[in-house]
Amino acid sequence: MSAVVDLDAAVGFVVAHGDAVDRARLSRLRTGAAVPADLLDAAEAGQTPDGGWSATLDSPVGSVDATCYRLSELDDLGALGRPAARRALDWLAARQLPDGGWDEDPSLAEVAPEWARPGDPEARFYLTANAGFWLTVAGLDARAAGPLDHRVGGAYAGVVQAAAHAVAGQLAPDGSWPSFLPAGWLSAAVLHRQGMYDESARIQAVLAERVPRLSPADAAWLAATLRRVEVGEEQWLLVSARRRLAETQRSDGGWDSDDGHQFDVHTTLRAIRACRPAVTSAG
Repeated sequence: MSAVVDLDAAVGFVVAHGDAVDRARLSRLRTGAAVPADLLDAAEAGQTPDGGWSATLDSPVGSVDATCYRLSELDDLGALGRPAARRALDWLAARQLPDGGWDEDPSLAEVAPEWARPGDPEARFYLTANAGFWLTVAGLDARAAGPLDHRVGGAYAGVVQAAAHAVAGQLAPDGSWPSFLPAGWLSAAVLHRQGMYDESARIQAVLAERVPRLSPADAAWLAATLRRVEVGEEQWLLVSARRRLAETQRSDGGWDSDDGHQFDVHTTLRAIRACRPAVTSAG
């Protein structure tokens, strides 16, 4: 019999080890429950005046990578339509380069992780896929001004379209991409939502070969990303990533993060997002 994720054990792990914001994310993922305003305010804390979030506590400079991470947390809380998220999305859109991509501010060179290093081509591809992904999934929640664009991406349709073409233009014929592993599923998601199904499918074929060796954190991220753009519950890559999660779930219900055990709750929440029964109001 094939392994199945134990969602009850995963829920128990987050309840036992998460903070108030983590538990609110869990509650909304499970039931679509509204999140208390004070917890939403806490999750939005630290936003820079220009709309992004910084990579370090005391920096006034917004980071594309850090802002995308915050948006992922706010997504679980159902907060992508709130003013803080809209400002962050506007900030991301304004930072798009003429070629459709993104790069970190040069002043972050000393503190940026490998995957977000300013001026590095691999980092630029990853940041383009990540920013494009969040503008894709949040666009319809962020139509603060003007008529809603009918294209995918809503308020940011043109920005997302340019990002998709920037990504597609760098794919090899076999579907491989010139960047880090997570850039693959983020790119596949952006391209899928843009209707560029052939390009997305080529990336997914490459990812399928990697699934048996994925870390738990990567399997959770891949599956949550694909599910967020509605690739279909029986889509083969999503099914195989969930199988990988079932194989790697710990006896305490959680999954290992790649960034140290302090991030195990975050990884476990991603796994729950990837595997939970669909709840329409949870997005």
